[in-house]
Amino acid sequence: APYGEAAVETMRRLKVYDALAPRIVRGSSIAQAYQYVATGNAELGFVALSQVINQPGGSRWLVPAADHAPIQQQAVLLKTGEKNPAARAFLTFLKSRTAVAIIKRYGYEVR
Repeated sequence: APYGEAAVETMRRLKVYDALAPRIVRGSSIAQAYQYVATGNAELGFVALSQVINQPGGSRWLVPAADHAPIQQQAVLLKTGEKNPAARAFLTFLKSRTAVAIIKRYGYEVR
């Protein structure tokens, strides 16, 4: 998974991966990794900024983008949805100024 790969790259860049490896618990998704941290079942973890940006308390460290390969997230219109007006409208919305502002507000870059 892209977030997990970025987490490992970051730990390797910081030269802490080998020491931490025996204690690492992997989630099946970024949502599960967040759940581990939010419930206290993991002492700390790498989660998406969008998951914690509006959460009060706790501590955070924003991983520098240079510490891992870019995490690419894309939206596509599948062939089965090409005639669905709602699907087309949603894709159009994602490219709008309003959507771009929301995406950026939650810590993501838009290209």
